[in-house]
Amino acid sequence: MTPGRVAQAMGGVLALIGTPTRPPKPRGKSLGWTLGKNRLRKNRYPIVKKTATAPRKEPSVAV
Repeated sequence: MTPGRVAQAMGGVLALIGTPTRPPKPRGKSLGWTLGKNRLRKNRYPIVKKTATAPRKEPSVAV
């Protein structure tokens, strides 16, 4: 058989022999926060602003 024919047949072979893995678990919603657990606010830091940059100097051309 040619490699192409073998590649075509692999799907059927794999369907017959099955797979060693378990089927995927169903998805669901997470439990979320437990009751009575204190939630802390995020730490806030001061804003750092950039200063204005000086305009670039044109390179002088020696003549």
